[in-house]
Amino acid sequence: MLEFQQPWWLLLLVAVPAIYFWFLRRGYRLEGVVRFSSLALFQSEALHSSRLKAGILQGLKLLLLTLVSIALARPQLSDVVRETKVEVIDIILVLDISSSMRAADLKPNRLEAAKREARKFIMGRPEDRIGIVVFAAESFIQCPLTHDTHVLLNLMDQVTIVDKQHDGTAIGMAIANSINRLRDTPSASKVMILLSDGSNNAGELDPTTAAQLAQEFGIKIYTIGAGSHGRAPYPVSDPVWGQRMVNVEVELDEETLRQVAEITGGHYFRATDQESLAEIYRQINNLERTEIEIEEYLNIKELYGWFLIPAGILGLLLPVLGIGIFKRFVA
Repeated sequence: MLEFQQPWWLLLLVAVPAIYFWFLRRGYRLEGVVRFSSLALFQSEALHSSRLKAGILQGLKLLLLTLVSIALARPQLSDVVRETKVEVIDIILVLDISSSMRAADLKPNRLEAAKREARKFIMGRPEDRIGIVVFAAESFIQCPLTHDTHVLLNLMDQVTIVDKQHDGTAIGMAIANSINRLRDTPSASKVMILLSDGSNNAGELDPTTAAQLAQEFGIKIYTIGAGSHGRAPYPVSDPVWGQRMVNVEVELDEETLRQVAEITGGHYFRATDQESLAEIYRQINNLERTEIEIEEYLNIKELYGWFLIPAGILGLLLPVLGIGIFKRFVA
C-alpha cells in the first residue's frame, strides 16, 4: 500500500498546472534575452523553434518541481507480513460399536447418531489432527491421526456394528489403544472423546486404570454415555413377526465413565437423545479450541529516492540545458 509520510508537501503540485497555464498565456513572451521592436525580421520557423525550446525548458522546470514535491512528501510502500502459528490439538474419537449401539432411542440408532455428530465435529476442526478408534470386545484403529478430513469422513462412514462373535465392551482396552496413538505425538494438547452405551465387560484392563495411564501422559478424556434412562427400544428378529422393536434395560455404567473423565481432567456427559448428543459435541468443541497466534510485521520501503535522485540530476542539468538551448537560438 502506497502512503505519504508528509502529504502536505503535495500541495505544491497545485502550483504546477497554474504555472503551466500562465506560461501558455504570458510567460513564454518573457523568455527572450534581447527585446526587438518587431519580429518581422525573423523567419516564422525560427520563432516557432524558439517558443518550442522555451516550452521544453519550462516543462523541465515544472517536472523538477513535481519530483521535489513528491520526494518531500516521503512516499512509502508498506506491506503487512503475517506469521501464523497454530497450536494443533491431537484428538482421538473412541467409538463403541458393540451390538447395544443398535438401540433406537437415538435416531436412527445410537451408532448412526454418534457417527453423524462426529462427522460435524471433524468438519469443524480442520486445523487439528484427528484419529478414530472403535471398540467392542476388542479395539482397533479405524484411522490414525491425520489432517485429511476427507479420509476421516470416509473411514467414519465405514464404521459398523460388530457381529456376535466379537461383541462386548472393552472400554479399558480402547483407552489403552488410544493412549498408544497419542503418547508420542509432539502436540501439547492431547484429547480423547470416548462414547459408549454400556459397561466394561471385556479386555484385560479396567477403565480407571487405563485412565490413570492417560493422565500420566497428559491425555484428557471426555466421556459420553449414550442412551436413554431406564429402557430403550432395540431391534430383534422374530421367526414369526420378523424384525420388531422390544424394550430392553439400559446398562450404562455412568459411574465408571465419570471416574475416567475426572481422573484425566475431562468431563462426563449423558446423551439421551439426538439433540443432547449434538449439544455435547458442541460443548467439547468449545472447550478444546485450537490456539492460533498471528504476528504482524509492517515492512516499509522508502520511495522518495526514486524522485529525489532524478530531481537532483535534473536540477544540475537545467542550467546547462538552458544555456545550450538559448545559445543555439542566438546563433
